[in-house]
Amino acid sequence: MNMRMRRAAVAVAATTMAVSLAACGSAKESGDKTKESGAGKGDAIKIGLLLPENQTARYEKFDKPLIEKKISELTNGKAEVIYANAKQDATLQNQQVDTMITNKVNALIVDAVDSKAIAGSVKKAKEAGIPVVAFDRLAEGPIDAYTSFDNEEVGHVQGKALLEALGAKAKDGQIVMMNGAVTDPNAALFKKGAHAELNGKVNIGKEYDTKEWKPENANANMEAAISALGKDKIIGVYSANDGMAGGIITALKAGGFAKLPPVTGQDAELAGVQRIVAGEQFASVYKPYAPEAAAAAEMAVALAKGEKLDSIAKEKVDSPTNKGIPTVLVPVVSLTKANINDTVIKDGVYTVAEICTPKYKAACDALGLK
Repeated sequence: MNMRMRRAAVAVAATTMAVSLAACGSAKESGDKTKESGAGKGDAIKIGLLLPENQTARYEKFDKPLIEKKISELTNGKAEVIYANAKQDATLQNQQVDTMITNKVNALIVDAVDSKAIAGSVKKAKEAGIPVVAFDRLAEGPIDAYTSFDNEEVGHVQGKALLEALGAKAKDGQIVMMNGAVTDPNAALFKKGAHAELNGKVNIGKEYDTKEWKPENANANMEAAISALGKDKIIGVYSANDGMAGGIITALKAGGFAKLPPVTGQDAELAGVQRIVAGEQFASVYKPYAPEAAAAAEMAVALAKGEKLDSIAKEKVDSPTNKGIPTVLVPVVSLTKANINDTVIKDGVYTVAEICTPKYKAACDALGLK
C-alpha cells in the first residue's frame, strides 16, 4: 500500500507544485538564521515530529508513517525521527516542543493542537536555532515553512456537495452546520468556504463549533439541534469531518429519522467511506496525505541541512504573526459513491477488502467495488 501511495504522491505533488500564490513579504531574516544553524550537516540529522491528536485516524495511520518513510528516503536511512502525539492537549504539546529542544533536533515538524498557544514554543525553538515546519495547520509564531491542503477550498467542496445532495429542495427545510474546533485555524477556513457556498441557498437552523472535533460532542450538538428544530424540519447536515459525521449520524438514527438527510464529511476515513458506500453519509473530502507528508519531510530535511526551500515551496502565505511563509498547498477532491474507485482505492489508501467487509458487501457489489 505504501509504495502505491508514494507513486501517487509524486503525481499529485507535481501538480501541486505548479500552483502559485503572490508572494507576501519576506522570510529572509529567519531563513538566514536557519541556514547558519543547519549549514554543513549531512544525512545523520534529527527531525522532531509533533502531531496533535489520535482521535482522527489519519495522524497515526497515514501522516506519521508517510513522513517517517519520506525522511528516511531523503537521508539514505540515516536520519532519526523523534515522535510525540499531544492527544489534543495544547499544554502537553508545548512541553513536547521543550523536549525536542533539549534533544537538539535539527528541525521540527509541528501540527498544532492550538495554533495560537504554540506560538511561544515556536519562538523558543527558533531561538535555539531549530527551524519549524507547520504541518496541516498554520501555527503562529516564527515558522519557516508550511504545508497543508487548500482549506478554504475544502469548505467550498463540502458546501457544493451538500447543495448537490439537496438539489431543488435546498430551501424546503433547515440545515445544521457542525463546524470544527475554534482552536484549529483550518476549521475557520472550512467554515468560511462552506458559508460562501451555502449562504442564501439554504436555511441554516442551527450552527455549532464543535469542541476538540470530538464525535461525542458532535453527537450531543446534533441531539440538541433535533430537539430545537424538530426532525421533520432538518433536511441536511454540514459536518466538517468524518469523525463528527459518525456522531451526527448516530444521533439522527436515534432521533427516529425514517430516511437520513445528506451529511458531509472530510478526511475519507475508512468508516466514512463505508458510510458513503452504505448510503448513510453523502460525501467526504479526499485529501491525498502522501504529497502533504512528502512536502513536510522535504522542507524539514532541507531546513535541517541549511538548504533553501525555493525548489520545494512555490507559494507564500501569511499567518497572523508571520508574512511570506514558504508554502506547499495540496488540492482536494470531493468523495462520493461515484468516485471511490478512482480515489482512495486507486491511490492505495484502502483496498476493496478493507472497505467491503461482510456488512457492506451488498452495497459494494451494487457500486461495482470488487
